[in-house]
Amino acid sequence: MSADWTWLFLDAHGNPMESDALPRSGFPTQSDAENYLGEAWRELLAAGVESVSLRENDAVVYGPMSLRAAE
Repeated sequence: MSADWTWLFLDAHGNPMESDALPRSGFPTQSDAENYLGEAWRELLAAGVESVSLRENDAVVYGPMSLRAAE
């Protein structure tokens, strides 16, 4: 099964982030990617990620979406 679904991690300025603390591999389905985010968003926020965009291959499906709670 391919890993076509990936998260683009963005810092507070909207710049893409790369770090050893962030996953580099993709997910086989949109559901798998969204489940990962639901479980890991706190750790991602602690690593400096402010928002994410979900991509299928190179196309943005949705986002950017903030990891912070709406006020």
